[in-house]
Amino acid sequence: MNIKFQKTIEKVSSIEGIGLHTGENCKLVLKPAPPNTGIIFIRKDIEDSEPIPLDIENLLDIDKYPRRTSIGNEKTQIHTVEHLLSALYAMEIDNVFVEVYGKECPGLDGSSKIFVDLIKESGIKEYKEEKDIFYLKEPIYISENSAHIIALPSKEFKISYTLNYPNTFINSQFASFTITPETYEKEISPARTFCLKEEVEILRNMGLGKGSNYENTLIIDKDKVINNEFRFNDEPVRHKISDLIGDIALLKKYVFAHIIGIKSGHSINTKLVKKIRDLIKKEKISGVGSPVLTPIDRTQLEVEDIKNVIPHRYPFLLVDRIVEISENKAVGIKNVTVNEWFFEGHFPGRPVMPGVLIVEAMAQVGGVLMLSKEENRGKLAYFMSVDRVKFRRTVRPGDQLVIEVEVVKLKSKVGQIQGKTYVDGKLAAEALLMFTVVEP
Repeated sequence: MNIKFQKTIEKVSSIEGIGLHTGENCKLVLKPAPPNTGIIFIRKDIEDSEPIPLDIENLLDIDKYPRRTSIGNEKTQIHTVEHLLSALYAMEIDNVFVEVYGKECPGLDGSSKIFVDLIKESGIKEYKEEKDIFYLKEPIYISENSAHIIALPSKEFKISYTLNYPNTFINSQFASFTITPETYEKEISPARTFCLKEEVEILRNMGLGKGSNYENTLIIDKDKVINNEFRFNDEPVRHKISDLIGDIALLKKYVFAHIIGIKSGHSINTKLVKKIRDLIKKEKISGVGSPVLTPIDRTQLEVEDIKNVIPHRYPFLLVDRIVEISENKAVGIKNVTVNEWFFEGHFPGRPVMPGVLIVEAMAQVGGVLMLSKEENRGKLAYFMSVDRVKFRRTVRPGDQLVIEVEVVKLKSKVGQIQGKTYVDGKLAAEALLMFTVVEP
């Protein structure tokens, strides 16, 4: 693993503009900060204002301050910080003082791109101190009404997101990215905030969106974007990913995990952050990570046996049975029922299993295959990458997935596996998966 080091900006920079919700002029001044400082907000327009460290503990009530992420304390609040935090987190800036003049971060063009440009213009300085990185070791699942968010162990920071706005111009969209500064700057940061046409009056009556206009907010009608054009064909889902990254920044440290959002927003995003924070606290207290998992010497495994091999649990265990396993091949079964949690939002009226979950099911069978080997017993298999993904047909309630995985290459602790999923004997999906085996 390449050790990553803490970073800050090299010189002071500033930017100002109108807040999307308050409609008031706001100004930010970014200043370099020493190692291990973190991100510190300071309201400079309030006398004797106390600094507000970036921390999930300083998150303000989202029910009281909806449609944004706000931080503060009893005396001081700073609203709509998610676009700035998204840029800082994705550009790997660990330490910076953020001086704020006003109640809200500037809305600018409704995206985080201008913040990225500001960071790059300021220059990036690397320290000798290592970054604080948390490697997620067990799955997390949260459901809230029709929204869901899942976090899975991974050797990288990756986000996949599905949104669904039926009877509108955007309809359903899906996007997935491994988050790096380069990918974020090019593929995510330009994506602007949006709302539906019928929401505009509701938001205004709530006292929100006072600074929004057709330039900084995409207004989505049934058949078009009003007085504007998309920067990407799937710009709304990319902005959702940007917002999610901004909320993850509240964790205060970098997390290596594959996070999957399905219609998630700030409320459920920050609940995931709190869950991850609790895991971090638990590990610090106990000094241990995931339990040692031991494969069983059989050619067929029931669900109880599978749980002894991989750490996945309900509702994210996507393999019901292993019907065949040998040195280089495994075959698993997943029975898809109408009661699956993901059908609630994907999609109402026409349930279809998300493609990313079909790939995840293949990865889980691949994990069982990797950990069944004598030299890998008691270890963990991390899903590193996926390539050559093709979906041949939709998967719906009542289908039975027959998942076949076979080793293509195996070298030391890294394995490449070909996965194929069949329904009624016909190929439904295929992918080339890569794993690494690590100590728990």
